[in-house]
Amino acid sequence: MELSSPLIFEPLFMERVWGGRRLETLFGKRLPQCARIGESWEIVDREEAQSVVHEGPLRGTTLHELWTEHREVIFGRGLPDSPRFPLLCKLLDAQERLSLQVHPPAAVAESLGGEPKTEMWYVVDALLDSDLYAGVVPGVTRESFDEAIHEGRVADQIHKVPVKKGDAIFIPSGRVHAIGAGNLIVEVQQNSDTTYRVFDWNRIGPDGQRRELHVAESLESITFDDVEPVFSDVSSGELLVECEHFRVERWHVTAPRSAGVSDRFAIYTVVEGAVQFAGREFAPGSFFLVPPGLSGSELKPVTEQVTVLRTTVP
Repeated sequence: MELSSPLIFEPLFMERVWGGRRLETLFGKRLPQCARIGESWEIVDREEAQSVVHEGPLRGTTLHELWTEHREVIFGRGLPDSPRFPLLCKLLDAQERLSLQVHPPAAVAESLGGEPKTEMWYVVDALLDSDLYAGVVPGVTRESFDEAIHEGRVADQIHKVPVKKGDAIFIPSGRVHAIGAGNLIVEVQQNSDTTYRVFDWNRIGPDGQRRELHVAESLESITFDDVEPVFSDVSSGELLVECEHFRVERWHVTAPRSAGVSDRFAIYTVVEGAVQFAGREFAPGSFFLVPPGLSGSELKPVTEQVTVLRTTVP
C-alpha cells in the first residue's frame, strides 16, 4: 500500500454542559444545531468512539482497522504493541469552566476500575480573564483537601493561573486540574477516558440535577505534593511536552519545511494560519496524520503566520 496524501479523519462532536459553538465560528466545523459542543474528538480509537477516514482510497476505514491491519505501513515500526491506537487528540471549547477533576495514575487506576490518562493542553484561543487550574497550592494535604470538599471551599486549594493564547501545560495522571471558561484548547492524551470529578462548582446539569462526583476515587488519585506546576517553556526551541506517551512540538512555518525524516507517523494540527501539504491545504483546526512514507514531503505556508503542532510517539 502506497499513500500519496495524509490521512484526514471525520471529527466526532461531543455535547457537554460546559461547551459552546466556537468550533464552528472559529474553525468552520459543521456542528449539530442547537447543541453545546464541548469536544471534537479528531483522532480516536475506542470501542465507544471511532475515527473514520474522510476521503481518499481508504475512505470509510476506521482508525482501529488501520492500526490492527496496516500498522507498519500507516504508522511505522517499533510502536507499542497495544490493542488500540495509543493516542487521542481533541479540540475543547470551554464556554464555561470544566469540573475540577483528576485522572488516576497507573499505580491506582486498575484498583479503581479506570485507566490512567496523561495529557497536555495547548491554548489556541483564550478570552479576556481566562485561566487554568492545575495542581494544589502550598500546604495542601489529603486531609485538608478532604475537609475543604465537605466545607465547600475546595477551589481555594487549587493552583489557578491566568492563561493566554500559545500557552501549553503538561497534565500527568494524578494532577488535579480544570479548564477555565473562555479557553479553546488542543488536547493530546493517552487513549483513555477515565475522569474523576471532585467538584463541579455546584453546577446544575441539563436534567436539573447536579452531576455525579467521584470524591473517594479522586482522593485516591490526586498527587498532593504536586504544588503550583508551571506552563511549558515555549520561549526557546520547539518542544512543548515530551513524556513516555507522546512528544508535542510547536512549529512556526515561515518557509517550506520537511515533515521530518522518520520511520514513524506524525500528527499535525494547524492552530494558526493555513498550510499546504502533499497538494492539500489545511486551515486552522485541521488535523492530519502523515504516514512514514510521506515524511519527506514539505509543509508550505499559505499565509504569513503559520503555526502547527507536531505530535509523535517517542
